[in-house]
Amino acid sequence: MSHILLFDSNSTTRAALHDLLRAEISANFIEADTLSQALQLIQQHPVSLVFNQLSATDNGAIELSQQLSTMAPHVSTVLLIPEETVISTRDILQSGAHFYLHAPTTAQETIKIARRALQYHLLQQTAPCPKPAVENGFSHIIGRSESMQHLFSLIKRLADDADSTILIQGESGTGKELVAKAVHRLSPRHMANFVPLNCAAIPDELLESELFGYEKGAFTGAINNKKGRLQYAEGGTLFLDEIGDMKPSLQAKLLRVIQEKEFEPVGSVKSIKVDVRIVAATHRNLDEAVAKGTFREDLYYRLNVIPLQIPPLRERRDDVPLLLDTFTSRFCTSKKRSLFSYSEQALACLTRYPWPGNVRELENLVQRLSILHMGEIVTPRDLPEKYLHEEVAPSLLSQTSEGGTTDFNSRVSEFEDRLILQALMQTGGNKKEAAELLNLKRTTLLEKIKKKQLDKAMTQFEDQSSL
Repeated sequence: MSHILLFDSNSTTRAALHDLLRAEISANFIEADTLSQALQLIQQHPVSLVFNQLSATDNGAIELSQQLSTMAPHVSTVLLIPEETVISTRDILQSGAHFYLHAPTTAQETIKIARRALQYHLLQQTAPCPKPAVENGFSHIIGRSESMQHLFSLIKRLADDADSTILIQGESGTGKELVAKAVHRLSPRHMANFVPLNCAAIPDELLESELFGYEKGAFTGAINNKKGRLQYAEGGTLFLDEIGDMKPSLQAKLLRVIQEKEFEPVGSVKSIKVDVRIVAATHRNLDEAVAKGTFREDLYYRLNVIPLQIPPLRERRDDVPLLLDTFTSRFCTSKKRSLFSYSEQALACLTRYPWPGNVRELENLVQRLSILHMGEIVTPRDLPEKYLHEEVAPSLLSQTSEGGTTDFNSRVSEFEDRLILQALMQTGGNKKEAAELLNLKRTTLLEKIKKKQLDKAMTQFEDQSSL
C-alpha cells in the first residue's frame, strides 16, 4: 500500500487534507510539520507521494521539494500554494515539484492530482532509468530517456571547462538555447552575463554592429557609441544561435575573436580585448555548408572543439508523456483552470507522432489544448487531425450513432459548437476576441451563434461568470 506524507505546519489544514484524501484513496498517511521531521519520515517509510503545503512564512516546503528531487527522485511531490502566497511559475518548477495546485481548489481537483501523482510515481518505479525529470541547473530541460541522461552528463562535463568553444547541433525546437544556458549556469562563468544573439533573426547589415558595437559617426544614424553583445558578455558566455546563417565576411571577424580574444567595433581602429566563452548553435549541417563553401572551414573547426548533439523528440518518444504532463501542469496553472489528462488512445497518438517541430511543437499543442479543451480528458477527437495515425480512424468510427453509422455532418457541427463555446469561455463572453481566437470575422461568428441557437448556452455561461 502506498505511503502519502502530508507536510504542513498548520495542523488544521493538514487534518482537512488528510480527511479528504483518506475518503477517496487507499493509502497509509503520515504527517509532518517541520522539514527535519519530513525528511526523517521519508527515510523511515517507503513514501510514494508528498503533499507539500507552502505557507506565507517559509516552512521549508521549497527546500523539501528541492531535496527530494535529488535524494529521492522516485517520490512524487505536489506543491500546494495558498491564495495569498506569491510565487512565480519559474520558482515552482525550479523547486523540483512534479505537480502543483493554486488555492482555492476543489476536492475533485485535489483527488485528481493525487491519483495522477501516484500514477506518476508508479511509472517512475517501473522506468528503466528512474532519474529526476528536470535536472538541477539544467534550465528546465525535461527528459528521462537514455539519450537525455547522456546529454545531461555531457553538459556537466562541458560546464567544468569555462573556455573551450561549444557547437550545439540539433533540429529546430529541440532546445538548443536551453542547453547553452545550462552550460553557462553550471560553469565558473555563471556570475557573469549569458548573452544570446540569433544570427538568422537580424539582417546582415545590422548583425555586425549588433555583435561588435560601433563608434559614433561610423555610419548615418550612429550618433553615439554603442556596445555590442560581445562586450556585454564580458567574463560570461556569448550564445550565437543559427551560426550557419552568418555571412562569410562576418565569419572571418568572429574567427579573429576566437583566436586573438579581441575585436574592433564598427568604425574603430582600436582593438578591444575580451574574455568571452563562445557557444554556437545551428540546425544546419555545417559539414555540408563547408563543402559548399558557404561556411568557413577554419571557423567550423574552431567552433567545433566540443560538439554537442541534441536528439530530436522522435528519437526519445519515452519522454513524450513526461513533457505532456509538465506542460499541461504549467499552462493549466498559469491560466488558473482545472488540470486535464490524456486518454490512452490520445497518448498513443502523440507518442507515435514524429514531432517535426520537436519539443516546441509539443509545447504549442498543450498551450492550444489549455485554451480550447474544457473537458477533463483529452481524447483523439480533441487533437488536430495531423496528430492522428491510421489506427485511430477505425476506433473513432466505431463510436457510432443509434442507427449504427456515423453521421459526419452532425459530428462536424458538434465539434464546431464546442469550439465556439470554448472560445467564448476563454474570452469571458467577448465575441470580438472569440472571433479573433477562432480566426473568424465577428459577423460570421454572430451568424453561427444565431443559426446554431447557442444563445441559451451563452446566457448560462454569462450567469455563471457573474456569480
